Amino acid sequence: MAELDESLGDQLSLVNHFYQLGIDYMVSYSFQLLSAVIVVLAGFYISRWISNLIARVLEAREVDTTLRQFIGSTVRLIILIIFVVIAIQQLGINITPMVAAIGGLTVGLSLALQGPVSNYGAGLIIILTRMYKVGDTITTQGCTGIVEEISLAATEIRAEDGEIIVIPNKQILGEIHANSEANRIVEGAIGVAYDADIERAISIIVDLLAAHPDVSESSTPEVGISGFGDSSVDIEYRYWAPSGHYYPTTHGVNLAIFNAFKEAGIAIPFPQREVRLLEN
Repeated sequence: MAELDESLGDQLSLVNHFYQLGIDYMVSYSFQLLSAVIVVLAGFYISRWISNLIARVLEAREVDTTLRQFIGSTVRLIILIIFVVIAIQQLGINITPMVAAIGGLTVGLSLALQGPVSNYGAGLIIILTRMYKVGDTITTQGCTGIVEEISLAATEIRAEDGEIIVIPNKQILGEIHANSEANRIVEGAIGVAYDADIERAISIIVDLLAAHPDVSESSTPEVGISGFGDSSVDIEYRYWAPSGHYYPTTHGVNLAIFNAFKEAGIAIPFPQREVRLLEN
């Protein structure tokens, strides 16, 4: 029983010792702690205010949304880090060893995370050079879609069927990519009989493309003879369609051309072969 009382007394003495250390620290460094907290809170407020101010200035200058958000968030992070360093110094902590440790850790992480780091570097180049922006239609790595989001790590595009495709930025920066902005080119062809009125057939297609509501007016459609087949004269037509309605527009135009040719009596021949049997 005496041993239990002695052990309990030692524990209470240890707790009291740490309690007194805490009280002494609070009395001695309460002003420094209060100053550090005020500095950090001021950092949050000032960094947010400056970030919003920069965003408004860039918006007034019609800077791209992605670039505007990146610059604003980067400035906010830098200012906040500066205030955190000042707060640490207010506590009397020497940050030199800490900076050296962070530097060594950064080198080790950069070697271990070469893939993600290269994605971040590629993303930074894409954002700063404005290779493409949100809303553009790009084709890269065999994928085509509308750009939904550009981050430092990857680019998200939405395909025609609604799928979200995430492409690492380093896969885009090092490869050829096509950017057709808000539209995509549609290429179609139809064959008509050799004895048909070719000029009238071309005129019908031109009128249909001009009247179709989803065919973009930013570029004039092109219609003409692309070749002469075994059974037909091939007429090719090219036009721009909104990326979000690419397939519905393509299907609608093709159906309209088919119905217009049928109504006008322009024959669309099918392949034929004439076989002759020769007797010896």
